[in-house]
Amino acid sequence: MLTSEMYRRTGEAAWDWVLDQVREDDGPWLPDSVLEGGSVTAPAKDRDSLYAGIAGLAPVLAEIGRYRQLTARERSLATGIVSRLSDQAGRRIEPSLCDGLAGDALALKLLAPGRESVALRRLAELARPEGWRTTLDFEPGSDAPLNDVIMGTAGVVMTAIWAGGEFAETIATTGGEALLRVAERTEAGLDWGIGASTAWRAPNYSHGTAGVAAALAVAGATLRRPDFVEAAVEGARHVVSVGSLEDGGFIVPHTIPPSTREVEPVTYTWCHGPAGTSHLFAALAYAGVEEVAGHTVEELRRRCLTSILTSGVPRRLRPGFWDNDGRCCGTAGVGDVLLDAAQYFGPAAAETYLRAAARMGDALVERAVVDGAGTRWRFLEHRKDPPLLPPGTAWMQGAAGIAAYLLRLARFVDTGPGAAVVDRPDQWWAVPSSLRVTAA
Repeated sequence: MLTSEMYRRTGEAAWDWVLDQVREDDGPWLPDSVLEGGSVTAPAKDRDSLYAGIAGLAPVLAEIGRYRQLTARERSLATGIVSRLSDQAGRRIEPSLCDGLAGDALALKLLAPGRESVALRRLAELARPEGWRTTLDFEPGSDAPLNDVIMGTAGVVMTAIWAGGEFAETIATTGGEALLRVAERTEAGLDWGIGASTAWRAPNYSHGTAGVAAALAVAGATLRRPDFVEAAVEGARHVVSVGSLEDGGFIVPHTIPPSTREVEPVTYTWCHGPAGTSHLFAALAYAGVEEVAGHTVEELRRRCLTSILTSGVPRRLRPGFWDNDGRCCGTAGVGDVLLDAAQYFGPAAAETYLRAAARMGDALVERAVVDGAGTRWRFLEHRKDPPLLPPGTAWMQGAAGIAAYLLRLARFVDTGPGAAVVDRPDQWWAVPSSLRVTAA
């Protein structure tokens, strides 16, 4: 385990590199990745997004603000993000957490509490009984609502409950009822695909039933909707039925049926593995649910964490096993979930989960590319030749998100499990409410 100073120094250096990539064109923007010998000269369509754009810089700025004053450059960036997202909200039609208005609400609440209402008002205006139309072309030729955390209704519901305010109940009720209508009955419970005609399933957190059920659980608890909570329990029963409880853990396949792409059948990430899926069982606990399919929800959450601890992560055991160090699909996202658990379960478990989180931090420090151009990370894609990818800048797949994790880890090492948590719509119920930055 490295020192907090090493984590902080690497995180700050990576953040400096991200800041150097920020451009101005009708407000701040940054390229998703930085190519050697090339340059991106115009903003991408998703320039404002949480996943790959400027909204994703807000949680980094909020994390930095937990231990030092923002610099003039950082304050200017924060002002620019708030101005850009506020100005665009009235014209935005994409609703999602990772690419739309819900992500805007996250950024605005973290940087300028109260301003998130402009994005939430727009979501309320765009709501239909079936949910929110998508602009993401996931199912070509269709703008029908999607269901999942990243692109669809579940992420919008999570954001509304997290943000609160005058529009939250309307948004969360509309979204929750829309999810109930499209649920598919299985032998074990309820199941959701990404979209209405998605034949395959990605049952874990980012795109599947685990994430949808988590959204229904926290919405049901907040809105006093037992039908939402019961649907969440039914969703969890289905997730348990398609997973494995062997060796004291809990894992669920990446894709059902197995993907035709060359991917690991089981991954351990936030998006498609037990790191993210552990949040389902934390959400059920928040909703007052004690057991699912003969197992307590606390046991199932701990089993997810056990699977991470025994998986070999973050070692690159073989091509394709652990080639990503980002938040969505890699090391930083796993580390963040482990820190959540260390703060939730208390002293008896904190040391175990902190040691594991530190292993993720140590790997990130070791794998950082450090030279005259700055500090950043290059992920691998074993199906490409050459496999080394250009360094990413952003929250979910780049240096911004990794930097935020390293800075949080440094604070935790310095101050212990009582360190404040810059919570987000996708995990706020997984940490004690007394530690949440956004808690009332």
